[in-house]
Amino acid sequence: MTLLAAQSLGSAGFLAAATVNAIVGAQLSGRPSWAGVPSATYQVGSALAAVGWGHAMDRFGRRLMLVLGLGAGILGAVLAAGAVIGASFAVLLAGLALMGAANSALQLARFVAAEVHPPAERGRAIANVVIGGTVGAVFGPLLIGPMGRLARGLGVDELAGPYAASAVLFLVAALLIRARLRPDPREIGREMGRLYATAPGAAADAARPLVLILRQRGTRVAMATLVLAQLVMVMLMVITSLHMKDHHHPLGRIAAVISAHVVGMYAFSVVSGRAADRWGRGPTILVGALLLGLASLAATLSPAALPLGLSLFLLGLGWNLCYVGGSSLLADELSPAERARTQGFNDFLMGAASATGSLGSGWVFAAVGYGAMGVVAASAALVPFVLAWRLPRPLRAAAAGP
Repeated sequence: MTLLAAQSLGSAGFLAAATVNAIVGAQLSGRPSWAGVPSATYQVGSALAAVGWGHAMDRFGRRLMLVLGLGAGILGAVLAAGAVIGASFAVLLAGLALMGAANSALQLARFVAAEVHPPAERGRAIANVVIGGTVGAVFGPLLIGPMGRLARGLGVDELAGPYAASAVLFLVAALLIRARLRPDPREIGREMGRLYATAPGAAADAARPLVLILRQRGTRVAMATLVLAQLVMVMLMVITSLHMKDHHHPLGRIAAVISAHVVGMYAFSVVSGRAADRWGRGPTILVGALLLGLASLAATLSPAALPLGLSLFLLGLGWNLCYVGGSSLLADELSPAERARTQGFNDFLMGAASATGSLGSGWVFAAVGYGAMGVVAASAALVPFVLAWRLPRPLRAAAAGP
């Protein structure tokens, strides 16, 4: 419950900022083609921090690193709000890099939940943390309007308001984890590792070199799924707000579409978790990749809010199935001593993919438009579909119990 609550608060904070990042980037840089740069910087910060968080969690424990990660997010959100007020693009990027680092720490919470559960329950454990994003999908956009009005009342740009809300939410999440996440999940995970065989050829306390872990087909498929699903999702999500602004949609309607997307990302996590545990990791990834491709194409058909909202919702749902299925498959392949650092490396790759998608989306949008980007995203979604289709039957299935 503690991780669920922290994920809920954190996701609300990240979504409040993500909704306006492209708009703020275009405004402060004065270049529409740079609209994706703030989100790209956020994702670079996330990618660069992920490996460090993974190693630090192995050495110092999960609770302390989650708290420190959220602390970086507080500082970043304050800097971003100040950047809007002071019209500084450089300070905005610095703040978003710190917020990205905070996000990478909080994203590792899904693996923290997985390591304290037996293999046959890991999909649901991951899903129960991921579903916290649903709260963010509801409350994040709801904060944008009131915080914008509050900012205007204080005589500053309304776009500073969402970043201020993020700082407050990160603070509450950090205090909650510090007070309630006891005992440290690292210790529970080690005990679970002694009871369940979690990785072929690895003892519970053994840590193989990363190069050996990457030779496992299941590890490669899991990482490729997570990275490419993230790339596809970010490419469209990041630029949709600017696409809608160019079609004269008000900020509230833009927030509603992004909210529908995030509901798709998180609200059905319980279903995807049960699917991954009952029907298998491979089939869950297959359905998710198919939805990603179809949603990417559907988003290009109309700039109206309703069809865009539906397409972005399906995009989020496809991402969720790939995210839960891929995360579960990756957890199955690792021993307790390997988890945090390997999962941190995986999230580094996801962050790099997100940065590429964010930056590329601005360039593609400025050069050839939203429609071309949807086709590129749909093409990328074919890769995890094919990989999951060719996954051997033992790896496609759900993990067995003891």
